Amino acid sequence: MSKLVLLVDDSATLRMSVEMTLKGAGYEVAQAQNGQEGLKMLEQLQAQGRSLDMIISDINMPVMDGISFIKEVKKTSFRYLPILVLTTEREDSKKLEGKQAGAAGWLVKPFKPETLVSVVRKFTRSLA
Repeated sequence: MSKLVLLVDDSATLRMSVEMTLKGAGYEVAQAQNGQEGLKMLEQLQAQGRSLDMIISDINMPVMDGISFIKEVKKTSFRYLPILVLTTEREDSKKLEGKQAGAAGWLVKPFKPETLVSVVRKFTRSLA
């Protein structure tokens, strides 16, 4: 069974690029355009009995930003999932905010496909 990653980002181009990268590495990808959609997607996956292996989220999104999304995920049954932040934000203060919210890692866009795959493998390996 391939591992499932939830990708939350408001950029359709980025979602497509991440999905192609991860699918090429053997992962399944579910997508949402913002934090609120991401939470709905988690509910749907749970209702379908699907197990999720990790979440990748942007920070700057409309409706619900990534930090708020991470904080909300940490209140659910998915609270132990690793969450990787994939964003243009580079400031240490933002990284600290993400870490305090519960993010397990931080990657700055634009990403190198091999770097993304290696980080995702590292986070999902412990769940294998």
